[in-house]
Amino acid sequence: MNSFGTIFRIHVYGESHGPSVGVIIDGCPPGVSLKAGDLKSDLDRRKPLPTGTTERKETDIPNIKSGVFNGKTTGSPILIEFANENTLSGDYEKFRSVPRPGQADFAAGVKSGGFNDHRGGGYFSARLTLGLVAAGVIAKKILKGIKIHAELVRAGGSDDIDESVRKAVKEGDSIGGVIDCSIDGLPAGLGEPFFNSLESVISHIVFSIPSVKGIEFGKGFASADMKGSEYNDRIVDTSGRTSTNSCGGITGGLSNGNRVYFRTAMRPPSSISKPQKALNLKTGEPEMLEIQGRHDVCPALRSSVIVEAAAAIAVCDLYLISKCMVIKKKN
Repeated sequence: MNSFGTIFRIHVYGESHGPSVGVIIDGCPPGVSLKAGDLKSDLDRRKPLPTGTTERKETDIPNIKSGVFNGKTTGSPILIEFANENTLSGDYEKFRSVPRPGQADFAAGVKSGGFNDHRGGGYFSARLTLGLVAAGVIAKKILKGIKIHAELVRAGGSDDIDESVRKAVKEGDSIGGVIDCSIDGLPAGLGEPFFNSLESVISHIVFSIPSVKGIEFGKGFASADMKGSEYNDRIVDTSGRTSTNSCGGITGGLSNGNRVYFRTAMRPPSSISKPQKALNLKTGEPEMLEIQGRHDVCPALRSSVIVEAAAAIAVCDLYLISKCMVIKKKN
């Protein structure tokens, strides 16, 4: 439900317009250097940009409330909290009776029996990804020698990201995007098939990011149109290095020593200023909905660091599982 992971386990909490959002991280080994300033770089990458993202400005200062003593993790649960200070909850009142097309307003209301916090999307808001980013920083600290990098490579169906964003802003519409992520330095054999294969675990947490609707590894969907002679990655040395990387560094659900590579598709957000048809749940009649307030035109612009953090969390958990298995074998 609200938790992810086996050993490196995270639990996110809060609502977009509640007092705070945050994350509890369990299973972090003791002795990892950690202070609030270590999170700043990645948290800044998640902040809104001048064009194409929300006008909501938050300080996003992390408050590390437990699990760290004298600048080092203690091995006990780490709680990191972020205050919500710049909320305009009135902008969302209408969505209780007229849910936004494509948004979670309707489904969330049904699931909770109407008791959900609708303000800013509540628990379904991308605001909660702050916790993922914070946990990702810690995961990357544990994964020494392993480099994880994600970047937005396409938006609105175009490689010209800036132009796509400008056009969407002008039209009062929104756009999605494609984020590439690579993982270098991963040892071979990481993953727990069948159901906790490397692809399965990464996909599980990546799909928890709001707006993510697709993921593919290596050649992905293109591989369905290829022949085995075209797709197969030939091993060229005893380290497992291959001449090509169609499988995205994963075979049989396990890392094979090559670069792990995947890409994520993010849909356009539902909140657009352009008038659109919606249903009034109270009257049962359709009406035109014009959405006011502060919303992302292209959330993918600031989502690369979130995808990067998700990948780090998934890999960190599998890495710690593999370390435990090695210790058991030795004993």
